[in-house]
Amino acid sequence: MGRKKVEIKRIEDKSSRQVTFSKRRKGLLKKAKELSILCDADVAVVVFSNRGRLYDFSSTNSLTEIVQQYHSHVEAEKESSAEVLDTEHSKYSSFMTVGELLQTVERQLEEPAVDDLSVTDLVHLEDQLQTALMQARSSKTHLMIESIKSLREKEKLLSEENKHLENQIATTKNEREVTNGTMALDFTNLAPASMNCRQQKATLNFL
Repeated sequence: MGRKKVEIKRIEDKSSRQVTFSKRRKGLLKKAKELSILCDADVAVVVFSNRGRLYDFSSTNSLTEIVQQYHSHVEAEKESSAEVLDTEHSKYSSFMTVGELLQTVERQLEEPAVDDLSVTDLVHLEDQLQTALMQARSSKTHLMIESIKSLREKEKLLSEENKHLENQIATTKNEREVTNGTMALDFTNLAPASMNCRQQKATLNFL
């Protein structure tokens, strides 16, 4: 019968948790010692119990030396990472246009250069693409706003021109009505004049 797999979670029973801690701690320190001997490695283990008690192991004569070596290594890694970030930033900050950026990304992702890209390279490329996308969207929005504004101005000009044409048509129509009315009055005035001429002719014949 196979060994039952232990579920990795906090042991709720206090006595069982303490027994497990003691067994696992001894096993961990034993494995650390074996690792240092077999692989000729500097190994340090620091364990604090839930009561704050310290248990430690060091493959050298001083645990402090290994801890100091660890801190020095971490600081060197931080400085190296900062230099890499500065170099990559200066490398990709020169890409001014979206077209150049896309060409650079395509060139960087082609084989076999893709194997030389680090996570930092890909992160910078992603940031550059996001920035370019934001700039493209901003430019598109600006152009759309300007286009709408231009269309509204054209609509206003056409409306004013249409109104001006309507006024001209109305003025022309009124002038024609006034002209027609004047001509009608002239014909009306001519009729009595003709009658007067006939009356005068009749009077002369009578005489």
